[in-house]
Amino acid sequence: QKIKKFPILRRGLFGGGVIIVQENNRITPLGMLALRTIGGLNKGAYGGVHGAIGYTGLEGAYETYLKGKDGVSYKQNLSGRWVTRTEIEPESGMDIYTTINVKMQDIAESALYKQLQKSNADWATAILMEVETGEIKAIANLGKGKEGDYYEKDNYALGHRGCYEPGSTFKLVSLMAALEDGVVDTSDVFDTGNGRWYSNGRTITDTHGNGALTVKQIFEKSSNVGVAMIITSCYNKNPRDYVDRVYGFGVNKPLGLEVKGEGQPYFKYPGDADWWGTTLGSMSYGYDTKMTPLQILNFYNAVANNGKMVKPQLVKEIKDSGALLKQYKTEILNPMIASEETIGKAKAMLEGVCLNGTGRSVTSEYFNVAGKTGTARVATGAGGYSDGMYLASFVGYFPTEKPKYSMIVTFNNPRGGYYGASVAGPVFKEIAEKVFALQGFSKESEVEALDSEKLPAVKKGKSKDILKIAEQLHLQNIQGRPDSQLASVAVQDSLVVLSDNEIPAGKVPNVKGMGASNAIFLMENAGLKVKLKGVGKVKQQSLTPGSNYRAGQTVYLTLS
Repeated sequence: QKIKKFPILRRGLFGGGVIIVQENNRITPLGMLALRTIGGLNKGAYGGVHGAIGYTGLEGAYETYLKGKDGVSYKQNLSGRWVTRTEIEPESGMDIYTTINVKMQDIAESALYKQLQKSNADWATAILMEVETGEIKAIANLGKGKEGDYYEKDNYALGHRGCYEPGSTFKLVSLMAALEDGVVDTSDVFDTGNGRWYSNGRTITDTHGNGALTVKQIFEKSSNVGVAMIITSCYNKNPRDYVDRVYGFGVNKPLGLEVKGEGQPYFKYPGDADWWGTTLGSMSYGYDTKMTPLQILNFYNAVANNGKMVKPQLVKEIKDSGALLKQYKTEILNPMIASEETIGKAKAMLEGVCLNGTGRSVTSEYFNVAGKTGTARVATGAGGYSDGMYLASFVGYFPTEKPKYSMIVTFNNPRGGYYGASVAGPVFKEIAEKVFALQGFSKESEVEALDSEKLPAVKKGKSKDILKIAEQLHLQNIQGRPDSQLASVAVQDSLVVLSDNEIPAGKVPNVKGMGASNAIFLMENAGLKVKLKGVGKVKQQSLTPGSNYRAGQTVYLTLS
């Protein structure tokens, strides 16, 4: 409008004029939320002959749908009057609907940014994925700018700049390979000694000496020595069996994402020029390999998904003027990466990390988490490792009993503390708890379980209380005298039958249907803290019955 007031445009029809050329620009009303994943336009791409086009992220991947189609028109002079004639009408671009949840993205980005300011790391990424579908609900990538602040600088989550040696998070892959081949079991014992082990001319170390440990304890304590001992002793004669099994999990292949620039996973193979005598041991605990955070997460997601590996998904559907044009369904990459037995043992090991091992600080008081810490030294371009530079990660899923979301958090070169549990762990926990509160999926699952469960007319409770009431009411149709603290009650014909109801040690009691006093007694007797809401019988409990728990953990009981 300002240009139209220029003096040259007041000189009449043939004295001056203006030609307006359209310039496209991506407007981001949500600021930097998922900015690198959404992507941007680049006017200089392909020599600039096409104007501003989608170049990075989803803008580049779906440029064909987003750009629309140019029309064809011409101007015709009719008796000194220019008239525009349109031969082909232009078509507007289509709409891309992503899987990203704005609230979850905000939660992830805020938690990541806050910890970056504390740790002063070079960059960090957090990815939240839905276990069953592979839909990415949040993907935050924050890198340090020249002035020291952080912004969506690059897509470290899936790009080559985030492709590093994974370190201890790879130990799950190694131990699952050994479990699947049947060469070891989680109860087998290996002596890790004082935390130093000399193998093939190289000393492998742990932070602490742990002595004799089971395979499960080796994983929980994240012992480099233990994992290297296991893989070396089982595969030293034929390392191809180990690498072939790792390849069989599919971790050596890119995920085939639509977004350009996916980092290529890198694995050595016996017989390669760079396969040395130390490679088998170092590869077992996450060195001499490279993976992106998303590729690591996708393997853990498959474990949470009972062995089914699905392709991570960023786009749900494409619409043209509101009409559905294309819908993207869950794509299965591997229906079963390992046997049910191996998957079950892997889940138990991951749960053990958060209950007994290096990930204890990550488990929430509201629900259980399964996962693995990772701390890897960062390699330099010269082939060695830089002193003080680490990649700190935590990857896992929640809630443990019925996994809904998987997540990985990775920090590159944090200053000060550098362990996965202390740097990435707090971010994982914060995001998980806020997503848990946001979704309320635990409540829904509990209601479903309650509706599908045909509760008996008479509820279980304390044995001595049931017998005392029966005596005071002079009931003669009571059968059974249970020795356990808790009695199950069943009605058979005209009899009320009491039976022992043992609560497995170390497992969350099932108190649904009980009164408040009985429920509190059982939970506190098991070492749990109880918080009540409402009155009446227990309708919901925040910790799943029969699941593992930490002493002192809080369980929330909803009564109605």
